[in-house]
Amino acid sequence: MTKPLNPLLEAQPTTIFTVMSALARQHEAINLGQGFPDTEGPHDMVQKAADALLDGQNQYAPLTGLPELRQAVAESNARFQGLNINPDSEVIVTSGATEALAASLMALLEPGDEVVLIEPLYDTYLPIIRQLGAVPRLVRLQQPDWTLPQDALAKAFSARTKAMVLNSPMNPTGKVFTRDELTFIASLLRHYNAYAVCDEVYEHLTFGAPHISLMTLPDMRERCIRIGSAGKSFSLTGWKVGYITAPAPLAGVIAKAHQNLVFATAPNLQRAVAFGLRKDTTYFATLATDMAHKRDILSEGLRSVGLEVLPCHGSYFVMADIAPLAAGKDDVAFAHQLTIEAGVATIPASAFYDSSNGTPPRHLLRFAFCKQEHILREAIARIAAWASKR
Repeated sequence: MTKPLNPLLEAQPTTIFTVMSALARQHEAINLGQGFPDTEGPHDMVQKAADALLDGQNQYAPLTGLPELRQAVAESNARFQGLNINPDSEVIVTSGATEALAASLMALLEPGDEVVLIEPLYDTYLPIIRQLGAVPRLVRLQQPDWTLPQDALAKAFSARTKAMVLNSPMNPTGKVFTRDELTFIASLLRHYNAYAVCDEVYEHLTFGAPHISLMTLPDMRERCIRIGSAGKSFSLTGWKVGYITAPAPLAGVIAKAHQNLVFATAPNLQRAVAFGLRKDTTYFATLATDMAHKRDILSEGLRSVGLEVLPCHGSYFVMADIAPLAAGKDDVAFAHQLTIEAGVATIPASAFYDSSNGTPPRHLLRFAFCKQEHILREAIARIAAWASKR
């Protein structure tokens, strides 16, 4: 008999994203499940990447990234968050934000360490934390306004807390944490001498609410790891270029983890992202304005067919309460029905909760609005036509 494989990985089910995307293809449904734009990113960046393939610089990039991209990341930190970052010792370029998360958590965690997380959450966090032998402590936002329960958050911290993972702007809720909420979080991190892994990949996609990096708050500079993503900032998700900003002592250890994962990221893409990060501020403002417009199209459309839409101030996603249309079905069953019968695929929100923290909500779906306007309008028309026949 063969020896067993890694039990944590072997036990991981097929992700709901794979399931729903396959169902969408099978039924020729509009896929508002997976969060990626259906248009190309800036042509000038794509041209930069293409040109960079042809100028004889295709060997390994430096471990922490090309100097020009590290400098551009430092400049971006200064321009948008007022942070003074050393590009040589405090920036690491990674193969996507997911790798950045993995490397950062590897650098921080030992078996038995506790990590505080906020539900609903991005589905990669928990598998990485558990694979490292650490223990998640989960706190749920309160619906319908995605309120942060401060008492529950405080109780999740203890002397065993090594770190907190903070995602703002947040996937899947679209929540942007306020300065007051961040100040409270910072007080807990100081009190328990814990670190924060700040997933800020949607930093340039906020709508009427400013993105404030936790790293900018008093005493947070030396205990925060800030993660950004070219994929989200430039609608080039397939490039998988991420970047970490961290104080030098932390960055040095994160770089060692990064070395053992991928070592370096494609140099032509790094050069194109450096160019992109130096775009005029109007580019980033327009990106957010355009995405806000799409959020409004989808949100208003969902309300018009009878769904209740929850607040969304950032990211690619909006959550909707399906109770008015679901006829008692839970989110998984209704998501399947909507895909098969209405031709619109979504993601059941229960996929973003962990059962170890109690029964997840079963009345919410996540819709991605990072699509072309006519696609969003067609999706609403399909749901309306389906609902009218019921």
